[in-house]
Amino acid sequence: MKRESILVIGANGQIGTALLPLLRTQFGQSHVIATDLRQPQSDQGLFELLDATKPDALTDVVRRYRITQIYHLAAVLSAKGESDPIWAWNLNMQTVLNVLEVARLHKVKKVFIPSSIAAFGEHAPKYDTPQMAFLDPATVYGISKVATENWSMYYHKRYGLDVRSLRYPGVISYQSMPGGGTTDYAVSIYHEAVQGHNFECFLSADTLLPMIYMDDALRATLELMDAPEANISVRTSYNLAGMSFTPAELTKAIQVHFPDFVTEYKPDFRQAIADSWPKTIDDSVAQQDWGWKPAFDLPRMTQEMITNLTPVYQPLVSTL
Repeated sequence: MKRESILVIGANGQIGTALLPLLRTQFGQSHVIATDLRQPQSDQGLFELLDATKPDALTDVVRRYRITQIYHLAAVLSAKGESDPIWAWNLNMQTVLNVLEVARLHKVKKVFIPSSIAAFGEHAPKYDTPQMAFLDPATVYGISKVATENWSMYYHKRYGLDVRSLRYPGVISYQSMPGGGTTDYAVSIYHEAVQGHNFECFLSADTLLPMIYMDDALRATLELMDAPEANISVRTSYNLAGMSFTPAELTKAIQVHFPDFVTEYKPDFRQAIADSWPKTIDDSVAQQDWGWKPAFDLPRMTQEMITNLTPVYQPLVSTL
């Protein structure tokens, strides 16, 4: 078992909730420290309350546990960030700068800070968006991710800090509830379907977006972090692809399991955000550098989501 000391910031979020068990299996229960602003509901491992906007608090945790790797997963997402852009910018950027600087000062070996397809904007090619596309994001979340990518590359070039990153597509999972992202319709829809409800979608039926199932997103993260440093050619953030589909296509996939399921389409402000993003992603650089390849397509993901969510709602559904 690898002897590292891993710090996960934002451990209660969508990625953190699913990533923690894998990290603890890989590194050992006593070598993975979860942190967040609130206590977890069910996690039984090492946990510290941490506000990552406060550098002294972050420094204290890094020192006490002799941290060797940091996974910084805390951020205000796209749709939620638009409700208060200045707050979202300040939180997203202050935590990133604190993580990078504390990691530099305390010689942390590796840092993972994810980016997002939100980093792309209207001038990036919509289909097969390349690794080196022009970045002109339409949201404060996307702007903060572009800044994060540039700061990460700066810390690597100037200080030699081993910062690694993935531009996540919309991540779909059953482990946690939606967290305020524009792609989160593709999580909410499954929760409604397994309860026997119809779904009201805030995007139009033909809105094509890149998505990835959580298992693939986690595997990509761990494979990237395990790759030899010499293989890492991208120090901003790697493009990552899983699958692309529309709300109408997702609805049809669910109807294979629930034939009476219906989606109604009522686009809101999130439609403009989605329209500014890529429709398909070219992740050939990730494939070349560290062998990335997704395992889940839409039918397989749909089967997994329904299988895992049905027991959660079974007592409720049986009483209706």
